[in-house]
Amino acid sequence: MARTPATDTAAPAAQAPAPAPAKDLATEAPAASPKRSPAKPSKAHVKAPLKAATKAAPSVADKEKDIKAKKPKLVRDSFTIPKDEYAVIETLKERTARLSTPAKKSELLRAGLKLLSQLDDATLQKAMQSIPAIKTGRPKSDKK
Repeated sequence: MARTPATDTAAPAAQAPAPAPAKDLATEAPAASPKRSPAKPSKAHVKAPLKAATKAAPSVADKEKDIKAKKPKLVRDSFTIPKDEYAVIETLKERTARLSTPAKKSELLRAGLKLLSQLDDATLQKAMQSIPAIKTGRPKSDKK
């Protein structure tokens, strides 16, 4: 089948690539490799302006996530406590469970520290004098 001049001009126009979007110099992709056809725009070039736009104006929700993401550094420690005072922790755990706000041992200790820190010096000194000093370290086993 012979081509006519009318079909020769129509075919290339239909196959011509779409005009490339306006290039932003700051987000322009690196030059294409020789293997890649220069007629195809890279996908990275098309998506880059969208990413830049979202990073330019962070939303309030993003700022709240950053604040929540920063957790305080935790410290693990162990200590010796008399059995009768340890029983008070268990009693308080049961009380908080009945109040529909169950608490862990560490949460009870942290709450106690918060309350102690709010005392004036004289009251704190009286409270500390009411606590007998105990020998530090791991208690020796009663089993022989």
